[in-house]
Amino acid sequence: MAKKRRKLSKDLELEISKAIKKVELISAIINDIQEEDTQSEYREAFLPAKNSFLLLVGLYDTEGFTETTQNLIIKYKEQLATFESEYEI
Repeated sequence: MAKKRRKLSKDLELEISKAIKKVELISAIINDIQEEDTQSEYREAFLPAKNSFLLLVGLYDTEGFTETTQNLIIKYKEQLATFESEYEI
């Protein structure tokens, strides 16, 4: 039986591309923090946004544009905004 093709979205792919750059930038900034306690605190605070992003990328690669991936990009953006409002990067 033929495998169902996944639906793609240029807008979501653009959002994912921006998110990749943002996650890489924030991760690099966190890794550059000299004090271990502060670095651990920032890393832990950023983890929910990073995990949502990683889940989004994985699901989009396997399933394509779905309601779940739409909700994940929203969740990622909310978690990122919370992180950025609470931590100075």
